[in-house]
Amino acid sequence: MTAWNYRKLAFHHNQSQPLPDSDHIKSIIDEELRVVESALRKNFKSYGAWHHRKWVISKGNASTERELKLLNLFQKQDTRNFHAWNYRRFIAGLKNISDEKELQFTTDMINDNFSNYSAWHNRSVLLSHLLEKKVEGYFPKELFLKEEYEFVRNAVFTDPDDQSGWFYHLWLLDQTVKVDMPNLVSSWPPHGSEITKTTFPVVIYFSEAVEGVNLHTVSVQVENDILQNIIWSPLSANKFECGQAWLTHLTVPFREMNSSKIFEVKISSGDSQGIKSLNGVPCSQHWSFAFRVSAFPDLQPQGQSLRRILMTDEHFSPTDINSNAMMSLSNLYDELAGDYEQPTSSKWKSEMIASEIDQYRELLSWAECKIGKLTLARLLMANNAMITDTPAAPNMTHMEEVLQLYSELMELDPAHYQYYKDEHSLVFLKQVTSSKESLMKYCWRYKETSLNITGDMCLRLSNLSLSRIGSFERLLWVQSLDLSHNQLHSIEGLEALQLLSCLNLSHNKLGSFMALDPLRFLKSLKVLNISYNEIGAHPVDTKRYLCSSPLSHTLDYDKKFEEVATGDGKMVDFWEAYSVFGGLDLMQLDIVGNAAVDEKFVLFLAKLLPGLKWLDGEELH
Repeated sequence: MTAWNYRKLAFHHNQSQPLPDSDHIKSIIDEELRVVESALRKNFKSYGAWHHRKWVISKGNASTERELKLLNLFQKQDTRNFHAWNYRRFIAGLKNISDEKELQFTTDMINDNFSNYSAWHNRSVLLSHLLEKKVEGYFPKELFLKEEYEFVRNAVFTDPDDQSGWFYHLWLLDQTVKVDMPNLVSSWPPHGSEITKTTFPVVIYFSEAVEGVNLHTVSVQVENDILQNIIWSPLSANKFECGQAWLTHLTVPFREMNSSKIFEVKISSGDSQGIKSLNGVPCSQHWSFAFRVSAFPDLQPQGQSLRRILMTDEHFSPTDINSNAMMSLSNLYDELAGDYEQPTSSKWKSEMIASEIDQYRELLSWAECKIGKLTLARLLMANNAMITDTPAAPNMTHMEEVLQLYSELMELDPAHYQYYKDEHSLVFLKQVTSSKESLMKYCWRYKETSLNITGDMCLRLSNLSLSRIGSFERLLWVQSLDLSHNQLHSIEGLEALQLLSCLNLSHNKLGSFMALDPLRFLKSLKVLNISYNEIGAHPVDTKRYLCSSPLSHTLDYDKKFEEVATGDGKMVDFWEAYSVFGGLDLMQLDIVGNAAVDEKFVLFLAKLLPGLKWLDGEELH
């Protein structure tokens, strides 16, 4: 790349000479193109050469027709070279070649050799353009999807082990099932519920990450007053002010300590066009939900002495279906999730997915094909989504078959074991949270009823071999969660559970403090067990560059950290732990059994968390 950059400098120098005429400039450009062509003939896959040629052509005074002929020559020599395909899209844009004409070119190339991943990819790019521009014959998209499914089926049935067509099929499936616009899928408090606290978090959860949630796009109304001091923030570690879950805190005023007044609260979309997906698609569908607030002050005495909370089997008993906790759960799974309408699936989508399922069941009847099993699993999950009646009652028809497919894939394809394991975990949790009846099997009641900070009930998802967690939109009510003795390497998404006060993550595979980054959003968290993980056991933590940290320039050392670390150079190394625990008010923490934990670190935690009463089972004060 350095040599090409030197040529750019020389090019600019020659261009800047006094009174250069057009012929002189054209000769400079032609010479550069000749040099690049010579380089490409020796190494057709040179990033630097292709980039330099693109840069030269962008200066003008060059024949795009000649470039197209040269491309045709090169692409005959190597039909799959993605550099050439990228450059072809660039030249087609300069020449204003229609997407339809280029689409025909990809068809011809695929017919010559269906094992041409670059051609399949280019086809998806061109069709995306045609869809976006709503070109006649390609919009609505059902007009061409059926033909495209048939086209790619010829490739995958001819050679099921070739992956080129399968990736294109995955793109088609995404085009079939994806919702055209983001929509609200869940909330806390849930619609129709009653809250007994006067200060509480409000969480709205969308079908995908969105931006633009603010005072103008979301209206909060208490009785007849629309609140003007509401601040929404995304529950996400990224810096881009976007997230799938958004949070605000609401305080409903009460004038008399013993007031029995019940307030009506309604939250609804205001200028919903301002809420947009990361692709710029507005959330144009109106939504709202309402709940009641009993205006009683929190009667729990401040500073109340609490005993150590244990989450072993002997401290739990089965949950009574008629308990208050289970009644709250019923509200969450009520079929009327709110006044906002959910997008309905088109009949053509359901029929198209059902047809594809039949086709790939047939394929797997005579071919032992790993990617075929993966595609069938995805199709079955898509089919469930298509025929779901409401968000509160998802269809679970094919869940057991999907779980079996992922189990088989873990054995057949050990190189991608972790991916299949993660998908298996997500599907299993979707099954568990699909209804109140299925979730009840994992809900247990604390025998000690005076443990106010945990709530009455604990969701126990321990010993399930989970490697990833999901379905958070159905878990916003959870106060106490046991995820111990699993295989979790990430807790991404857990930040949406704003009521969480007690969390057990012991005996998992969490490899660093940065893997715990979502915890810093959980301001209600009082009890945390992260013992016997792998924190500090891995010398290189690549996740630190994805999360907020000094190394990613997204976290500054503040005064509190300087005060805690003062006097001991070793403690300066604990910035990762500080970034997670520094904003929490923990009362109980178990962290033993991690490589990062030593005497210095324990002292650091005791200094960082002055409210900590229990550390690794020992009472501090």
